[in-house]
Amino acid sequence: MTANPLQEIQALGQSIWMDNLTRDLIQSGELKRMIETRGLRGITSNPAIFEKAIAGNKIYDADIEAGIKAGKPLLEIYESLIFDDIRNACDIFASVYEESDGLDGYVSIEVPPNIARDTESTIREARRYYREIGRPNVMIKIPGTPEGLPAVEQAISEGINVNITLLFSVQSYVEAAWAYIRGLEKRVANGESINKIASVASFFLSRIDSMVDDILEAKIKNTDSPEIADKLRAIEGKVAIANAKIAYQEYKEIIQSDRWQALAAKGANVQRLLWASTSTKNPNYSDVMYVDELVGPDTVNTLPPSTIEACFDHCNVANRIESNIDDAYQLIESLKDPTINIDLDQVMDHLLNEGIDKFIQPFNSLMQSLEDKANQLATV
Repeated sequence: MTANPLQEIQALGQSIWMDNLTRDLIQSGELKRMIETRGLRGITSNPAIFEKAIAGNKIYDADIEAGIKAGKPLLEIYESLIFDDIRNACDIFASVYEESDGLDGYVSIEVPPNIARDTESTIREARRYYREIGRPNVMIKIPGTPEGLPAVEQAISEGINVNITLLFSVQSYVEAAWAYIRGLEKRVANGESINKIASVASFFLSRIDSMVDDILEAKIKNTDSPEIADKLRAIEGKVAIANAKIAYQEYKEIIQSDRWQALAAKGANVQRLLWASTSTKNPNYSDVMYVDELVGPDTVNTLPPSTIEACFDHCNVANRIESNIDDAYQLIESLKDPTINIDLDQVMDHLLNEGIDKFIQPFNSLMQSLEDKANQLATV
């Protein structure tokens, strides 16, 4: 039987995870089916995903009502819902976790988004989430903010699997990689094992192109020069992939370092780059462009269900993560050209702050939905 594109991707060393989690998916058997038929190797969640899953979905109502009648605070009700889903998903992925010897089979859950700038609260919640969920294949998502990275280091040092999220710039990825390494070094210094700890660095893609393309379009409208307009158009839809390819070069350099080699000799697992925000926002671009261009060893791509199906249907699979590397560096350098003049650092800072807000807003919205439901039940 001919291998499908998703199987071909796995054969080239990349794991496909899904960026979606709902109770319907778990209870219907659909998640198990996707593991079997689509080669799904893990799953990621975030507050926006849970808000969509829980708000207006009757499958959660009985548990919500039971929590309200028991007088539980809204946050405790919310956590009981998502912790149950995460535990059940972890159990479904347990066979993948065992079969891959802890490489895959992870289910990611994010600490509350409103503490992204608070190191101590992030450490405390990462510990609590890991303890209360109680599954070896749960992965705690911590934002790669300056305040989040010390929490990553501490969590890793305590044996907690971490998904470092909201990484946009290459420098932020490098800092995330070294936070992981420092956490492992602390464990070694304490005489603790490091061979069962896993981490991914979630590097975001489509949001970068969406913002850069908007800037480019504005510049195209404001120029009278056809040559400059053509130069600007040549960059559209290309910055995110170039940025990701450069990050992968940094990854290769890090794992060749003496510090990493010393940890690898003690059984450490590499922190894989995970491509996130991989649904194509611009209908003029291929719906699998963030898959096709970034297949390569020691990587993960977390895809929404629609992109998984699109890839199953028509991904053009090849190991391209190290193709056109010189072009990638030149493209990023060209942003400094006075006729283009895009400050990529500024773009990345904006996207990080926006990314935190995009998780806080649905989290607050979900809390409001739970409060509304509590008020309705109180009047019955």
